Amino acid sequence: MTAPSCPATPGVLDAVPSLPRDENGPVFGAPWQAQAFAIAVALNEAGLFAWPEWTAIFSQEIGKAGSDTSPDPGEPEDHNERYYLCWLAALERIVAEKGAATPQALGDLKEAWARAAEATPHGQPIVLGAGKTASA
Repeated sequence: MTAPSCPATPGVLDAVPSLPRDENGPVFGAPWQAQAFAIAVALNEAGLFAWPEWTAIFSQEIGKAGSDTSPDPGEPEDHNERYYLCWLAALERIVAEKGAATPQALGDLKEAWARAAEATPHGQPIVLGAGKTASA
């Protein structure tokens, strides 16, 4: 799945040369990867962080994960998935470090999405709030 071209993409491609891509631009193995990418681009455009800040944090997350996160369009999807899991970890970290959300709020939201996904029949759209318990 290749991302549609957008004005921010050239800046991202320059700032994050390891980004999985083909001749048309970034490539993603799953919708969540494209969404994480788009959120990072939007937050950069909104001024939450500069790309050098992003690349520093992203590089640290890749370092924590080890050497098997290097993207390669010829590799199996799970290889690029590990790369985007680092992307997501960096996104969560920079959002928290910049004060846009607390780690607790991010964790609560993850749990809410997990509950909603579990409560949603296969093939149906996931609705946040589905699967809420009386104590939640």
